[in-house]
Amino acid sequence: MPFRYRLQKVIEFRIRKKEEQLQVVIKAQAEVARIEGLIEQNKQTIIKTRQDMRTADPMMYESYDNFLHHLYEVGEQLEVEKQEAIARLEEEKRILIEREKDVKILEKHKEKMKEAYIAEEKAAELKRLSEVAVQKHFSKTKENEEEAYLEELKQLEGYN
Repeated sequence: MPFRYRLQKVIEFRIRKKEEQLQVVIKAQAEVARIEGLIEQNKQTIIKTRQDMRTADPMMYESYDNFLHHLYEVGEQLEVEKQEAIARLEEEKRILIEREKDVKILEKHKEKMKEAYIAEEKAAELKRLSEVAVQKHFSKTKENEEEAYLEELKQLEGYN
């Protein structure tokens, strides 16, 4: 009879949960990367705006200042969003590690149970082989006794 682990459905469930959590982590990483891209885009816009401001009409300086002020606020807001996204990512990674640990624990348990099953099967096989050996020995002994008895009968008949 092949080995059948009684908690196999639990392992499969935990593996599915781990894979789902991995997808959540990937999405959180993508969100952090997206926000970092927006921050970089905002920085480039600030640099371009400053360069344009140098060549602009002096009457437009106030508009440029207001726009730059707005860009700095957007940059600060994006930094806050980035920190929140990083915190979410770290939390999701922690959950993923916990789920991986749960799967490893059950897999280790499964391996131990399989080893115990194999040892039990070997012991049962040895017992069966031992019983067969005892039966063979008994039948051989009986056969030898019968042969010895027949030899004695032949010798006795030879004397008569």
